[in-house]
Amino acid sequence: MTIAEIEEIFLEQMPGFYDKEEIKAIALLAVQNVCGISKSYYMLHKRKDLLLSEETALIRILGELRFEKPIQHVLGEADFFGLRFKVNSSVLVPRPETEELVHWILESIKLENISSSNILDIGTGSGCIPIAIKKNLFLSSITAIDISKDALETARQNCELNAVEVTLLEGDILNTEYSISNSGFDIIISNPPYITYSEKVGMQNNVLVHEPHEALFVPDDNPLLFYNAIANFSTSNLNDDGYLFLEINELYGDETIALLIEKGFKAELKRDLQGKPRMIRAFKA
Repeated sequence: MTIAEIEEIFLEQMPGFYDKEEIKAIALLAVQNVCGISKSYYMLHKRKDLLLSEETALIRILGELRFEKPIQHVLGEADFFGLRFKVNSSVLVPRPETEELVHWILESIKLENISSSNILDIGTGSGCIPIAIKKNLFLSSITAIDISKDALETARQNCELNAVEVTLLEGDILNTEYSISNSGFDIIISNPPYITYSEKVGMQNNVLVHEPHEALFVPDDNPLLFYNAIANFSTSNLNDDGYLFLEINELYGDETIALLIEKGFKAELKRDLQGKPRMIRAFKA
């Protein structure tokens, strides 16, 4: 069986909610992982015969994908900002929009000379945000918190995998008494839960069944639950010239800006590459 033939099998047997280009991208990831080849090699050598062991591994992967398991969970890893991360059912699969947030943070620090000595990431999950930033700002002290012990263990493994040091702490930002001894942050970052339960209707099972709901969903009657808590926390833990960077629900951009202004911040909304309002940068007014 050749690479081209295994790609065709993926196209024929993958769940119907994936479009053709998504399936090709998934097949590419699977073959790269199993065969240890680059994307360019994959594209130029589609007539190459696979080893029997490679065929077997790829068919096994396809079997798991047909149960709507994300390819990243099947492989146990995901790429983010040019780095590799371990992922599992205790953490969200890193998204391209979050890469855009990290890019905006690093760009802001470089172009606007924003202080970045002490940084906090709230709800770190796999640790993809603080680890990517630490790789680019190796002199910064970075702390990351999460409510999930399992997520923190995954983040710890990812720190080791990427050879960076990030302080990992267990904590619940919704606990109004939660505090961090090393406060006085120059930058606070968060990609918190922001999808309302009513939005589940339009979501696929590869997310609903296999990713942690506590990292995804908020009540319909309180969609800004975490942003309110983060803003309150930031008023006393963010330095006077510090910045707050947030990934947000595109449906609540104006409402999130209004909440931050009410809390004493100046805030700006940024659209992602798809033109959707997905990020906010704020600082104390």
